[in-house]
Amino acid sequence: MPRLRPPYVAQIGLFGRPTLEHNFESLHWVREILERGGEWFAGFGRNGRRGLRSFSVSGRVREPGVKLAPAGITVRELVLEYCGGMADGHDFYGYLPGGASGGILPASMGDIPLDFDTLQPYGCFIGSAAVVVLSQHDSAVAAARNTMRFFADESCGQCTPCRAGTAKALDLIDASQWDVALLGELSQVMRDASICGLGQAAPNPVDCVIKYFPHELGNLRELP
Repeated sequence: MPRLRPPYVAQIGLFGRPTLEHNFESLHWVREILERGGEWFAGFGRNGRRGLRSFSVSGRVREPGVKLAPAGITVRELVLEYCGGMADGHDFYGYLPGGASGGILPASMGDIPLDFDTLQPYGCFIGSAAVVVLSQHDSAVAAARNTMRFFADESCGQCTPCRAGTAKALDLIDASQWDVALLGELSQVMRDASICGLGQAAPNPVDCVIKYFPHELGNLRELP
């Protein structure tokens, strides 16, 4: 079960002992970097970033899948160069840069480098680099509703802000009109008081819809 921190796992972790956590992708590159050298790995990258990243791209692209691409690549470049462009009949409308909790951004913000510290100023993050590409046949509202259903289902139920917050948020965004002020208050409580990252990040997609897709809130009944 999630626990309040501190103490962090580096202090008290597995079996009550200090524990070192590694991202699996980091471990994957250890041998390559040892054999080829750090300069080889650092030779990849764009927009001032270094290294390679694995992006899991899904949605309205011609060739979805896991793409090994330079760190700092933009979603627009990722779609065009690694995914064969948008699927037939679909135009780039928006994207989730980091999976369900990474937020939602419009196509007009498709030139932001994708890396670990480049999206936070916009209320998003790259997370697991699970990029979901939306087209004009989709809506950010539908994406936010779908992710909140996921969070409500996946909440372990240990802490009230997450358990009750995800359920309440889902009720609010399933309504025919969003109570933006109440959603803002709920979002802040979930961020401040949830024990783990699920509850803290669950409001991200909803917050992004309010901030970047306000036009969708005016015609909720007509959205796909």
